[in-house]
Amino acid sequence: MNLREKMHWEQQQKALFEQAQGYAFDYADDALERNVFPTDQAISDLDAFVEDLPNEMGDAKTILEQLHQYGSPASVSQTGGRYFGFVNGGILPVTLATKWLTDFWDQNTALQVMSPITAKLEEICEQWLKQLFDLPDSTVAGFVSGTSSAIFCGLAAARYRIYKNHQWDFNQQGHNGAPPIRIIASRHTHGAVVKAIALLGFGIDNIEWVEADDQGRIIPENMPDLDSSCIVLLQAGNVNSGSFDPFDEICDRANAVDAWVHIDGAFGLWAGGTERLKHLTQGMHKAHSWSVDGHKTLNTPYDSGILLCCDKEALVSALQATGAYLTSCYGESRDGMLYTPEMSRRARAIELWAALKYLGRSGVDELVVGLHQRAVEFADQLRDANFDILNDVVFNQVIVAPSSDDEVTQQIMEAIQQSGECWVGGSLWNGKKVIRISVCSWVTSPEDISRSVQAFIKARDSIITASEK
Repeated sequence: MNLREKMHWEQQQKALFEQAQGYAFDYADDALERNVFPTDQAISDLDAFVEDLPNEMGDAKTILEQLHQYGSPASVSQTGGRYFGFVNGGILPVTLATKWLTDFWDQNTALQVMSPITAKLEEICEQWLKQLFDLPDSTVAGFVSGTSSAIFCGLAAARYRIYKNHQWDFNQQGHNGAPPIRIIASRHTHGAVVKAIALLGFGIDNIEWVEADDQGRIIPENMPDLDSSCIVLLQAGNVNSGSFDPFDEICDRANAVDAWVHIDGAFGLWAGGTERLKHLTQGMHKAHSWSVDGHKTLNTPYDSGILLCCDKEALVSALQATGAYLTSCYGESRDGMLYTPEMSRRARAIELWAALKYLGRSGVDELVVGLHQRAVEFADQLRDANFDILNDVVFNQVIVAPSSDDEVTQQIMEAIQQSGECWVGGSLWNGKKVIRISVCSWVTSPEDISRSVQAFIKARDSIITASEK
């Protein structure tokens, strides 16, 4: 049996897919109670994958067995309810099922003629997102791998538009001899924004930094005078505190002088799609571009990033792609590659469509506000247990100071991680080590919060007791 015959037989028999389904269901059944982070033994067992590239064809059944035996135990249980280490969302059942189906489709979404279904659902998602966030009618969407790529696209569009306004064709003339562009950003700007600034050639040393308040919000009074050469970077959801910059006032100032405003809202922008938390995003519609992830707050599968931009010409021109074999395919329907850096892309927008179709406005509100409520419960219970909470819990982030001693804080955090009960990460806040909690999964219940708080208490007590001996 040759390779083609062998794989055709495997596809027709479907036994492999049934095997994978069984392993997936086993994993799902265990996800809520297993260690949140892999055990040392599970990580050590990954050496089972270490080998030279095989010379001969393998057995598909054995390959799946190996993945489940050694891979499943070494995965992080972020689909459970007690993973709080990074802003990693859970996964809605409807979107996981959608992903399974569309994995069989295996669509390339560069052009409408490559995947009419994806082009149509991208178009619908674009419209729904505009409605949900109350964005300008001119807004278009690019469906990318994550907010890092979305920020890059938004700043590339900003660069194109600012240069165009100053009679400079960046695509033809590039940086050499170009008029300067000013980058205005908060001291609390996320590293993904700084990365995009570097990749686009603006230069990190050229950033005009603006001080933030004790919650990480940019201080409008500290903003420099703006002009039409400025790109202003604001934040919907500080990665530590969850705070939101004052969009209304700053956007008004920027728009008065034709400056460009980009809002990095990787997880926080979804507050703008709720009734109960949308006050946090007041004025965000006055910006020019926005970046947000589906795979964080909305709980779609990885990877799902979205760039929204109200200047279609700037975005498409900044992300241009040419070629006779491409342009001859362009039609009146949506061609996704015009709005993204990539040509070939998976059909991630279909999972986003399934999430929005399933949740609707009321479901988005319930999901997003629910994460906020769990975060408030977490903070309240920790405060009752004599932990210091250093931020106003306005969204889904909690900053915890278990000790004034950085070394003790580190030890307590490591003890929590090693407990297997929950997983939290560390950060720096005002120069001190802290524990950062990110509540991002629909699965997280009040019981998960109480159980995790007990892990905090046990870790603190054990570390303090050991230090007193």
